[in-house]
Amino acid sequence: MRTLAIDVGGTKFTIALFDAEGRMVERESRATDREGGKDWMLAQIETLAKPWKFDRIGIGFGGPVEYDKQNVALSTHVGGWSNFPFTQYCRDTFGKPAVMDNDANVGALGEGEYGAGTGYRPLFYMTLSTGIGGGILLENGIYRGADSYAGELGHVNIRPDGPGCLCGSNGCFERMCCGLWLEKDNGKTAKELMQDDAFVDRYVVDLARGLKACIMILNPARIVIGGGISKAGDLLFVPLRRELNRQITKWSRARIDVVPATLGDDSVLYGALALAQKEIQV
Repeated sequence: MRTLAIDVGGTKFTIALFDAEGRMVERESRATDREGGKDWMLAQIETLAKPWKFDRIGIGFGGPVEYDKQNVALSTHVGGWSNFPFTQYCRDTFGKPAVMDNDANVGALGEGEYGAGTGYRPLFYMTLSTGIGGGILLENGIYRGADSYAGELGHVNIRPDGPGCLCGSNGCFERMCCGLWLEKDNGKTAKELMQDDAFVDRYVVDLARGLKACIMILNPARIVIGGGISKAGDLLFVPLRRELNRQITKWSRARIDVVPATLGDDSVLYGALALAQKEIQV
């Protein structure tokens, strides 16, 4: 059974085709046109995917998703998505069954089934990119919480007196650490900033504060970090682990196992495959 996987993010979207054995055989990615919004992106996805032959569709969306209703709740990065029935649109457009979850949950599935989280449960996956999101993978699957909002670590307040966030609060984890705000605040891309050791030493203080909340509440076997900023590798992860060991109390004996995603830009695509495999039987 062939699967179309869709990854909708704040800076780009990617689609891929997986064959019946789970091998990626096609892949297309495009930068997001924020001015074009939802309608531009849907037209692009339809044009790119129409020639492909597939039996089902898995989707990871870069924003909160009402999983039980299979609706996009909202997107703070690209306009037009609020309350949009994305899976129904895909069923109508392509004539195939579809299933969707937010990209952090889907990324957790991808890394948990195929990447750096294989064999680690509970697993916490964090996407550190345009925004920040989190997914919790247990032995029996994704933990979504009562309203599909579990794992949304991005809007935990880590600096009560910090700058205003798009959500209306201030000093949020996402406001202090995501790529969108890093560039706005510093006039350089996150990739450039990760080359500056002095900047990284300051940055990991806030990053560790957010992850400390995750470690102390969830006690995950492993934390996997994906998204564009995670590509900095040891330039980020070595000082981050050092800072986590400084901040987390020794008496807790909490496990500090924080690693980059091994699937890179494809964590969500493989997760969309896994989601479709679990939820859609044709």
